Amino acid sequence: MLIIENVDFGYRNQDVFNNLNFSMSEGEFVFLTGKSGAGKSTFLQLIYMNLRPDSGEVRFLDFSSKKIKTRKIPKLRRQMGFVFQDFKLLDDRTVFENLSFVLSVTGCPYRQIKKKVFESLALVDLSHKSRNMPGELSGGEKQRVAIARAILNDPALLLADEPTGNLDPQTSSEILQLLKKINSRGTSVLIATHDYSLIRDATSPVFKIGDGKITKVSVKLKGS
Repeated sequence: MLIIENVDFGYRNQDVFNNLNFSMSEGEFVFLTGKSGAGKSTFLQLIYMNLRPDSGEVRFLDFSSKKIKTRKIPKLRRQMGFVFQDFKLLDDRTVFENLSFVLSVTGCPYRQIKKKVFESLALVDLSHKSRNMPGELSGGEKQRVAIARAILNDPALLLADEPTGNLDPQTSSEILQLLKKINSRGTSVLIATHDYSLIRDATSPVFKIGDGKITKVSVKLKGS
């Protein structure tokens, strides 16, 4: 479902990736790790097509970074969900309004919006918080709302950029279990993290970004 082939990318004064190759199959759950500044966020932004490669190609489903027109990018993004470390919630809107806004800008009918919002909130166990403001939520609850927002359109791929970076270890573990639950429903999940406690006991593939490359790594599995 996702192929990154021979990708070079850099900013004005810095090369980030050189001949980068990566692929991910439908239904996979994958960790991406690496030091801060190694390019994890840039990697996700290339997949999300906020950035385009200097050379090479990013292919997701039927979309290609070489061919996609700017007007088609919203259609691509309806097939992806994106979870950010800092939640990116609108502080002046309720939980329900934060989620419904995402659907309303696409012209979705209100009845369908309401159904999708409450289905997503139920999946993250926050239906009872629909009328709360973000300032009334804990960090873990804010991240659950952010995840609910990311899965509103039942995406084929969920990208999570340091989703536990601002959370305590117990809450981080709960967020990881939630992402695994979403994966079990058929959504592919790619988590970028430098939190090695998340991947220490991983049974899912783990890739590391460093020196402009991405490589698959071995981790010590639980009980080994």
